[in-house]
Amino acid sequence: MARARELRDALFLLAADRAHGGPLDPTHLDVVNAAAAEPALVSRILPDGTRGWAPGATGTRLLSTVAGDAVDVFTGRYADRIRECGAHDCRLLFVDTSRPGRRRWCSMEHCGNREKVRAHRARRSPGAAGGGH
Repeated sequence: MARARELRDALFLLAADRAHGGPLDPTHLDVVNAAAAEPALVSRILPDGTRGWAPGATGTRLLSTVAGDAVDVFTGRYADRIRECGAHDCRLLFVDTSRPGRRRWCSMEHCGNREKVRAHRARRSPGAAGGGH
């Protein structure tokens, strides 16, 4: 569990560095790279057509698989699209895979909608500049 927490924390901090345009901390990179260097889980197709894991799955292999996926994200096509949600009360990090690459919220259905409603109400309030009916 300690290694899982260490990897989780390193991944979060690297994603935050990326989202805010900062340099990636070498200590956090070392944690991810060490986990990724271990043998990963081996996937297989189960008889019902779903994905499963070959025998020998361990916690170390799981962490290696997660770390390997993180390496793909931090070095891949969307590496420069790791963002922090723009909602005033949300700090979730997400990868913007939208075609234009201008997504501002972790979820339009939740944070985006709330922020748009908040802005609309602010424009319509009697105290807003040029607002009211």
